[in-house]
Amino acid sequence: MVWSKIARFILKYRVLLIIVLIGVTGFMAWQIRDLQMDYGYSGMLPDSDSVSIEYEQFKQLFGEDGTLFFLGIQDPDFFSLEKYREFERLKDWILQVHGINSVLSVYDVIGLKKNSKKKSFEFYPLFPDSIKSQQKLDSLVTVFRSLPIYKDLVYNDSTHLYVMVVSMDEQFINTSGRVKIIKSIVTHVNQMGEQMHLDVHYSGLPYVRTEYARKIKRELFIFLFLATMITGFILLLLFKSWRVVMLSLATVAVGVTWTLGIMAMLDYRLTVLSSMIPPVLIVIGIPNGVFLINRYHQECRRYQNKIKALHRAIQKVGTPIFMTNLTTAAGFATFMVIKNMILFTFGQIASIGIILMFGISITLIPILLSFLSIPASQQVRHLDNRYITRVVEYFVFLVTRRRKWIFIGVIVLVVFAAFGMTKMHSTGYIVDDLPKNDPLYLDLKFFEKQVNGVMPMEIAIDTRKPNGVFQHPFIVKVDEFQQFLAGIPDLSKSFSFVDGLKFARQAYFNGEERQFKLPSRTEQAFILRYFGLQMKHNPAIRFFIDSTNRVARINVRVADVGINRMLLLQDTIQQHLRKVFPENRYHTILTGSSLKFTLGTKYLVENLFVSLGLAILLIALFMAWMFKSFRMVLITLFANFLPLIFTAGLMGYVGISIKPSTVLVFSVTFGIAVDTAIHYLAKYRQELAVPNTSQPEAVIMALQDVGVSIIYTVCILFMGFGIFMLSKFGGTVAMGFLVSITLLVAVVTNLLLVPSLLLRKNHPPVR
Repeated sequence: MVWSKIARFILKYRVLLIIVLIGVTGFMAWQIRDLQMDYGYSGMLPDSDSVSIEYEQFKQLFGEDGTLFFLGIQDPDFFSLEKYREFERLKDWILQVHGINSVLSVYDVIGLKKNSKKKSFEFYPLFPDSIKSQQKLDSLVTVFRSLPIYKDLVYNDSTHLYVMVVSMDEQFINTSGRVKIIKSIVTHVNQMGEQMHLDVHYSGLPYVRTEYARKIKRELFIFLFLATMITGFILLLLFKSWRVVMLSLATVAVGVTWTLGIMAMLDYRLTVLSSMIPPVLIVIGIPNGVFLINRYHQECRRYQNKIKALHRAIQKVGTPIFMTNLTTAAGFATFMVIKNMILFTFGQIASIGIILMFGISITLIPILLSFLSIPASQQVRHLDNRYITRVVEYFVFLVTRRRKWIFIGVIVLVVFAAFGMTKMHSTGYIVDDLPKNDPLYLDLKFFEKQVNGVMPMEIAIDTRKPNGVFQHPFIVKVDEFQQFLAGIPDLSKSFSFVDGLKFARQAYFNGEERQFKLPSRTEQAFILRYFGLQMKHNPAIRFFIDSTNRVARINVRVADVGINRMLLLQDTIQQHLRKVFPENRYHTILTGSSLKFTLGTKYLVENLFVSLGLAILLIALFMAWMFKSFRMVLITLFANFLPLIFTAGLMGYVGISIKPSTVLVFSVTFGIAVDTAIHYLAKYRQELAVPNTSQPEAVIMALQDVGVSIIYTVCILFMGFGIFMLSKFGGTVAMGFLVSITLLVAVVTNLLLVPSLLLRKNHPPVR
């Protein structure tokens, strides 16, 4: 037999193998030093998707849209000389931070005045450095309030909100440099806020991404520690042996080191998903040791020969452990078919790590056990644990005497799940995974309440002709479209070059507030002439118009409204965009990071169900290859599909929404849950192959033999995945809860339903 040869090889060359293992582990540990956090914003849509293509086209014209960092202060006494001076010092300090392009606040706004002699406009700071008195400041504030262009951009007069908008250099947005910039600014501003008794709020994509990365990094170490402690404690509780605990933890530590080393070698970075891989590997890897050590202890008790016991342990559990790891890896590997780098990396590294963990476990555990003394009688006493034995015997009683109630229970479960599934709903918020009391979430909602949102949404309109943006009919259309946007409650005030023309008209008519309106065709000619060369070189103008004056940009901010509302917004805006700017004359783009995220979420949810179908197909093929029985495959798939149905129904009852972090639960848990059936059916076939053993006897003996190990592993998996419920991310909490519950239901269906179905009809003997 293959596993007999593998066992002989491992035990014969154990010294050489352990030297190789130590060497490779040291090399992988050295590679981990290069592992970095992902500071980018990896979109969820594939690059070939039309939305991604349009987003890249927009970036080529106007650059990155997610570079703005917002600081908000609510203060009815904001316009004081003391605060003015403090904010001037703050602005000067922020501008000295490497990676900051510009700062715009109330005190940094630019005024515009007409120079009749030169027939040009002159830009000037509305609040100069030379303000010496409160009276002078008050007079300038009066002028400032007469400029409508700044309303709802840097202040909200009705709520006394004042905003500082910090623009970051694009080259730092997707690097670790962003973290240092954000951290230094927040620290400095908080110190200023404490001195002046101001409550400062922060938001914007750079800040949101930075805080997410910080939380991910923190949770990686917490969950590594918790996974180690929890699994170690359960092993000690079950085996009553520190030797087993240390041996098992050393094995998974090697597996995690190898996996992270490979991740670093492939130049992958840690994301909110991939940071879960190390603790997941610990939880999944420990059961390998449980089955090996349990079988080893059983064989030691039977033969009192260490090497023979190790040989038989490898031979007996090699195939089922390999198959369980293969099916679990398949569940993760299906994410690789989705054209998304985050999920591709997660699926690839997790599946590689699981297979590596199997190879390390089947090699290292027997080698380490071979150097230890044969376990004494008290060290194998756990095999006679009366509590777990009673549970197994109760399962045997139910299977042999109460099968009718098991089948009734299945029907009740299906009905319960079906009703719950009707209550399921989908969401897709940018900060959906954060608790409602998290400062990041609260600050985002603060800005949404004050200015309707800070997440970028962009509109680009191509006139298809050079200088087309300055044709008066086009300008009128842009103004009409912005008025339409102003009527949508989830959008902030939109800005375009048309607002600049209104501002210029106001300046042309000596700053009168009532003159802030769209210039007529004749007025527009004079105003553009006053701009002259500034039209080509002014960065504010280039922010809204491309270099050929052919494409106009409308910048608007949107609230984090979730996938359903965002899709409705997209459809509403897109329809009106095509109505105002017909496709036969204009080319329009509706894009932005917020929209790309939302559509990406929809794409992932749809494709994750595809990955679940693929996982079921792959696992069915693996089991058909292993058992050579169509009936066994059907029984296994049915028994392990029930827990998924139950979980889906439970999501509906408790209000857990469908989103990427919860949908991926189904593929992952199906791959893990089916492991219980594989261990049971493998032992069932072994018992069935023994001469003079009837099919009912094989069913019961298999249940009695592997029941203890299966209960051990489900305890580890339940508690191991349960630790993710301590996460700060709602998606991770939901995943931990759902995986734990699904696996608990799966062990019941596999130890009750599978034997019950096998006993309904005699199975042909295995040859």
